[in-house]
Amino acid sequence: MTLQACGLSYARGRRQLFTGLDFEVGAGEALRVAGRNGSGSGKTSLLGLLCGLADPQRGEVRWQGRAIRRQRDVFHRDLLYIGHRQGLKDDLTALENVRTSAALAGRTCTSDQALAALQQMGLGSRAQLPVRSLSQGQRRRVLLARLAIPPVAPLLILDEPFTALDTESVDVLAQWLEQQLADGASVVYTTHQLQRLRARRHHEIVLGQDLAGEGG
Repeated sequence: MTLQACGLSYARGRRQLFTGLDFEVGAGEALRVAGRNGSGSGKTSLLGLLCGLADPQRGEVRWQGRAIRRQRDVFHRDLLYIGHRQGLKDDLTALENVRTSAALAGRTCTSDQALAALQQMGLGSRAQLPVRSLSQGQRRRVLLARLAIPPVAPLLILDEPFTALDTESVDVLAQWLEQQLADGASVVYTTHQLQRLRARRHHEIVLGQDLAGEGG
């Protein structure tokens, strides 16, 4: 399964964020999207295009060789997107938040599956606590627990997944993502940190520069 960007161009107001962007991410491959943090470099805008949340000025995004706009149901079934902003309900427990977010995404999630996902993120002992009582890093891990709900999507697009996590949690998440890459998933992620996922092939793009591909 392959995600392709074909001649993507996008502007915000009068500001051109990027133009003529081309790249391809295959099964087992990772793409890190870089750019100055907080500078409006277009990282989040690019992820929005890749997820079909916005339309490019020119070009198109393809999944398995077909434009995503022509197969939205299939594409969204194969995609799991987690944005930078938290979408948690403070009055619900961590467990309830995981199940609710899964339901909103059209995915079935039992209590046992939600608990197992939280355990993978190191939050099993806090599953029954209301989210308002958790630290920022723990709240972030509740959001990321959606990743571990089976079946894992073949395409993961993540905006700043390592933000607010301590070193141990970063390592746990990186190891989990690397296992999904080894199993054939494709991962696109932004991060202003130095974290680099091990993959069959690791790409990095800095908006406004050419795509670089590295074996790994």
